[in-house]
Amino acid sequence: MASAADPSAQAFSADIRAKGDTTFPRLLAEHTRIRPNRAAIREKHLGIWQSLTWSEFDALARGFAGGLAELGVKRGDNVAVIGDNRPRLYAAMMAIQMLGAIPVPLYQDAVAAEMVHFFNNAEMALAVVEDQEQVDKLMEIKPECQVLRTIVYDDPRGMRDYTEDFLVSGDMLRERGQAFNGQNASYVQDQIDAASPDEAAGMFSTSGTTGVPKGVVHTHRSLITVSRVASEFEGLTDREETLAYMPVAWIGQNIFSYGQWFVNGYVVNCPESAETIATDLREIGPTYYFAPPRVFEGLLTQVTIRMQDASKFKRRMFEKYMQVARDVGERIINGDPNVSFGEKLKYRIGDFLVYGPLRNALGFSNVRLAYTAGEAIGPDLFTFYRSLGINLKQLYGQTETAVFVCVQPDGEVRDDTVGPVIDGVEVRTDDSGEILVRSPGLLREYYKNPEATAQAKDAEGWYRTGDAGFIDADGHLKIIDRASDVGKLANGEMFAPKYIENKLKFFPYIKEAVAIGDGRDRVMTMINIDFPACSNFADRSNLSFAGYIDLASRDEIYQMVADCVNQVNQDLASDSMMSASQIHRFLILHKELDADDGELTRTSKVRRGFIADRYKPLIDAMYGGKSDEHISTEVTFEDGRKGAVSGHVKIRDAELAEVAA
Repeated sequence: MASAADPSAQAFSADIRAKGDTTFPRLLAEHTRIRPNRAAIREKHLGIWQSLTWSEFDALARGFAGGLAELGVKRGDNVAVIGDNRPRLYAAMMAIQMLGAIPVPLYQDAVAAEMVHFFNNAEMALAVVEDQEQVDKLMEIKPECQVLRTIVYDDPRGMRDYTEDFLVSGDMLRERGQAFNGQNASYVQDQIDAASPDEAAGMFSTSGTTGVPKGVVHTHRSLITVSRVASEFEGLTDREETLAYMPVAWIGQNIFSYGQWFVNGYVVNCPESAETIATDLREIGPTYYFAPPRVFEGLLTQVTIRMQDASKFKRRMFEKYMQVARDVGERIINGDPNVSFGEKLKYRIGDFLVYGPLRNALGFSNVRLAYTAGEAIGPDLFTFYRSLGINLKQLYGQTETAVFVCVQPDGEVRDDTVGPVIDGVEVRTDDSGEILVRSPGLLREYYKNPEATAQAKDAEGWYRTGDAGFIDADGHLKIIDRASDVGKLANGEMFAPKYIENKLKFFPYIKEAVAIGDGRDRVMTMINIDFPACSNFADRSNLSFAGYIDLASRDEIYQMVADCVNQVNQDLASDSMMSASQIHRFLILHKELDADDGELTRTSKVRRGFIADRYKPLIDAMYGGKSDEHISTEVTFEDGRKGAVSGHVKIRDAELAEVAA
């Protein structure tokens, strides 16, 4: 049994509890009073950044609140919110909370059928959505949704010919709300005053890696407490700039662009579209940035492609100074006093010629603090960004913990841990190595699922994370993998698939990987190539291809991926705990793993059980010694139609590295 060494994490102090003793509408009122004319939130529209001040945002939210009240929304109701990050959707979430109702953000890229369960389970009669795309989805499933009666849409484009009486535009909602507030002057404020910090403030879905996602209910207190404690830990202020570009339904985005936004009063920026995020990131130059590992993987792939297309001189300069960065960059950012003057000078030259321009190209020139979370990040990827002078940190948390459990302090950032627990949180491990958490940020319950709530959280308030790990001698938490995913090879050696997969995904040509080996004598992997990176390689190699399936089957691509796999085996061979998990055989899948096909969660986590069943013929072929296998896989198109993708998948042997004695 292990427990956190920091005495401050051993109990819930009255001070920590008091930090969450308010509600989001009351925090908005404070910002409106203190900084009424300061920008609160921006949106890029038609290429121009448009701002709402705190007082304008408050007026918009109160107008929406009156409109929702006029439509029958009352305390305790669940209201769906679906769309990209948009100021008016954020105002709608605030309006819902002003009435004591509960916003339930859903993933905007989910197909219509996925939403039926949430609407029926949460008995949602009203939804606030972004645009025509989301309206069409809800109109498709409305007959199956038992109580859904009203759909409010924000963007009127494409809605001219929609005449259904259950559709209400955002502008109409605000007009009706202003009329309602004029006739009931104190109604909205009375609801705000009547709210308790322990009332539900939002419902978020779990990732659904092992089954149907559950609704995680958080209170104002749980969300605000951890947002405030983490903000104080990092010294966040009202002068930060952030970019809100991840799904609103993801708890991580909610904490960074809603919870901490209202705690600190900084500016949230909403990009124009998914296609303009990179440009918008450079224009805003955020000081505070958050992204899951897959975003950092994608950025690294872009850098690699650009350098491959650069001149020979630029490539040689990049390689030379990236070696300097690997040697001393992380030591410098960690404040190592043993870095020599000569090393610092070389790094400063590299910063002028390479690192600075690269940070600027990525939009990270002003970043003071960057976080990654959601799943483990590969150590090579983590080190790459920190060596460039980007203060990237790993944090640990889950939907049920309101994100923050552990954070890495400056000067103690390591690639193999997620840092010590934050103030007010307790962590321990049970006899099986599963991590247990007790925190003021824990969920109140799983919605309408008392059995699951009781299984996850015991009477003493300890929440079972489902992750395996331990607390090291320095009080840092080290995550091994999901407890359910960590297994053993047939010889009894530990098998941690995520560790292997992260090493593979560091290479720009590999987008996703699934390692198989639990209970077996050898480890095999199924790989998704990164199509843009491999396409660039094919173009430079004068290799013609007719799409993903064709490119993924080319011998030249297999050889390139084999080089990556062999390098991973070299790394695994030098790790005493993982040397037995070297990859023996691999294949490149004929299609990309997709959330619409059930292979990934909406947060891009691998659903291992589903994949093991779907691709069983390929797994059997790998272990059976075959050199190829034909497979046909059902896929879901963007419009919801079903189809099939077939391919002849090659299977190749990997080179095993010699294990050091």
